[in-house]
Amino acid sequence: MFGLSDQKLHPLQTPHSGYQWDNRRVGFFEGWYFRVTLPEAGVTFAFMYSIQDPIGGQVHSGGLAQVLGPGDGYTWRSLPNPQLFWAWSAGLGLGHWRQALTQQVPQWLPPNQFGDHISEGYQATSRWHQGCLQDPTGQNTVTWQYQTEPVYGWGQPQQPQQATAGWLSNWSIFEPGWQVLMAHGYATGWIEWQRKRYHFTRAPAYCEKNWGRSFPQRWFWLQCNAFNQTDDLSLTAVGTDRQGPYSPSQIALIGVHHQNQFYEFVPWNATFTWQVDAWGDWYLRADRFNYRVELKARAHRPGVPLRTPAQEGMVYRCRHTTQGQIRLNLWYRQRGGLILLLRATSHQAALEVGGDPWSGPWCS
Repeated sequence: MFGLSDQKLHPLQTPHSGYQWDNRRVGFFEGWYFRVTLPEAGVTFAFMYSIQDPIGGQVHSGGLAQVLGPGDGYTWRSLPNPQLFWAWSAGLGLGHWRQALTQQVPQWLPPNQFGDHISEGYQATSRWHQGCLQDPTGQNTVTWQYQTEPVYGWGQPQQPQQATAGWLSNWSIFEPGWQVLMAHGYATGWIEWQRKRYHFTRAPAYCEKNWGRSFPQRWFWLQCNAFNQTDDLSLTAVGTDRQGPYSPSQIALIGVHHQNQFYEFVPWNATFTWQVDAWGDWYLRADRFNYRVELKARAHRPGVPLRTPAQEGMVYRCRHTTQGQIRLNLWYRQRGGLILLLRATSHQAALEVGGDPWSGPWCS
């Protein structure tokens, strides 16, 4: 149905879409995040996959799948054998099997053959995503199968796509690497959660990844592409203490895709102000020569603890919700002041804080 040649030709493929491991490094991890939002049902599904020490034979070698469902429901499944993981280096394509029904070599399988070979596992590309996992108790199973139509990668749609963290991300200077793979797209298919099947057509979809050998000391993250006012809007924002070659650096980034335009606020073209609580409230503003963007978000739910890579393996080190409230304002700056270009709200934003706990607000 969809093979590697399709991924190479995909016009919105971003830098770093392929698997980053060099087949040598010890302590390496790579993680992927896929989300589908169902605005009419008020439901969001998020799939998080990771592979750690894929070289094998290490204490923490193996994979993990974490899935968020309705009402911030959570399930997970370990995928302990790194030899049953596969990924493409030239484009977005990965999969991991927990149990195989045949002697099939781990690789991309035609969707209609996946269930014939795999009892538990997943496979994903930029255009297709499917899988079947049981929770550790064996009482609940989540299965899914959907096509994806990418709309925005990361950058102007008619131009070559950009590395989210800039050109320095081509080298392992800062840890971890981070790339938005698809800022916005549409998903069509179904997801079955706790014996209820959700069918959807052209539901907002999103995808990103990270990789390296260390995770930030702390971070916050906001993402939404299911706004009330328009279906052609995607926001991604992050703030972090990331590890540099000599010392940690505190940076932030905001990217907005709207009506075939990309508004980028990054450390080399904008100044940032933020105040983020340990949980519950996010405020972030960025100013550049000709634009200003402001984000206000709130989480009324307690959020879900999620596992992230660490030297001691996958540990609960962040809190996440897919049911956050958010307000986005974007202005154009001219000599007479600011002109409002865009105002949008949503109650289905993904919000996150992570890293070492902080007692009071984190302010820049």
